[in-house]
Amino acid sequence: MNTHEVYSSRERVVRALYREPVDRVPINYLANAGIDRRLKDHFKLAPHSDEALLRTLQVDFRELSLPYIGKPLHQSKEERRVDPEWGIVCRWVEHEHGGYWDYCDFPLQDLTHEQVESWPMPPPDDYDYKLLREQARTWKDLALYFGNPGLGDILNTTGMWCSMENVYVALAEENEAWLRLVDRRLAVQLAQMERSLEVLKGRIDFIWMGEDLGAQIGPLISKEMFRRIIRPRHQKFIDLATIYNVPVMMHSCGSSSWAFDDFIEMGIVAVDTLQPEAALMDPGYLKAKYGNHLALHGGFSTAGSVVSGSLEAVLKELEMLLDIMMEGGGYLFSPTHLLQDNSSLENVLAVYQALPKVGRY
Repeated sequence: MNTHEVYSSRERVVRALYREPVDRVPINYLANAGIDRRLKDHFKLAPHSDEALLRTLQVDFRELSLPYIGKPLHQSKEERRVDPEWGIVCRWVEHEHGGYWDYCDFPLQDLTHEQVESWPMPPPDDYDYKLLREQARTWKDLALYFGNPGLGDILNTTGMWCSMENVYVALAEENEAWLRLVDRRLAVQLAQMERSLEVLKGRIDFIWMGEDLGAQIGPLISKEMFRRIIRPRHQKFIDLATIYNVPVMMHSCGSSSWAFDDFIEMGIVAVDTLQPEAALMDPGYLKAKYGNHLALHGGFSTAGSVVSGSLEAVLKELEMLLDIMMEGGGYLFSPTHLLQDNSSLENVLAVYQALPKVGRY
C-alpha cells in the first residue's frame, strides 16, 4: 500500500480506524509520570508542558477533557487522595523507580443497597461542556477522542470502590446492589458522552471505551458472563456513538482476543492495548485473525526491550511490530497501556524518533 498523499493527524487516525490507506502509521503516546518527566527534561520543557511534548513526539491523538465544575461530593482524608467527584480513595506506594497511587479503603466494600443508593455521584450537568469547543478549536487538525479506558468500564472501576475480590464475587452472584452501582455510574457516563457528542457534533473522531477482560494466560471471566452482564451495558455506548456516526475503540488488557468476535458484532471498529506477552495476543496472530475486521491500536510492549534492551534491540522490536501490523493498513501505534517509569529514556526517544520514518507507507 503506497500513498503519495500527506494527511493531517485527524485524517490519518480516522482513515486508519476504518482500515483505509494512510501516509504513515498514526502515533500515540501513553506514559507514567516518571518517564514523562524525563522526556520533558530531555527536551528542556516545563513539567506541565504536555502539549509541547506531544507535538515534539509527533503524536496525532488528543483526549478531550471534560472538567468537573460542581461542588466536591467527597471529603479529603489525611494521607489519602480522595476523588472529589466519585469518592475513590488512593494511597501513595513507593517503588524503586518512583511510586504510584494505589486504590485502598474501599468505601463500598459491604455492597449494601443503602450504601449504593446514597453514594454521591456527579450530575451530568456539572461539567464544562463549553470547554470542549475551545479544545476543538485549539486542536483543529488533530484527532480528538472522547473517553479513555475508563469509559464504560465496569470491573476495574467498581473494584476501586469495592475491591476486586468483591467485584468478581458480585459478578458471579449477580449481586443486585453491585449491578445498581454499575448502572448508576454508567448512566452518568452515558449522559456525559451524549452531551459531548451533541456539543461537538461532527468533531469527535472516535470514542475510547474500556474493560479489562484478560489475565496474562487467559480470560478473567467467561464468555457467557461477558455476554449476559457486560455486553448489553457496553452496547448502549456503541449505539449512541453510531447515532452520531462516530467509531468506537475498545481497550482491554491481557489475553482478551477471545472477546474480539463479540466486539465486531457489537459494532466496535478498533481494539487496544494488545499486550504481546499475553496468551493469543501475538501481533502476527491478531493481524491474521482480526486484521480484516478490526483496526489495531497498541502492541508495542512496555515490558520488552524498551525497558532494558539495547538501542538496536528496541528498534528491531519496533520494526518487527510494524512489519506485521502495517500490512494492509488499519494499525495505530501505541505502547501497551503506559510506558513505565523503568523505561530507558534513550530507548523511548529512539522509538519516537524512528516512527515517522519506519512507519511510513
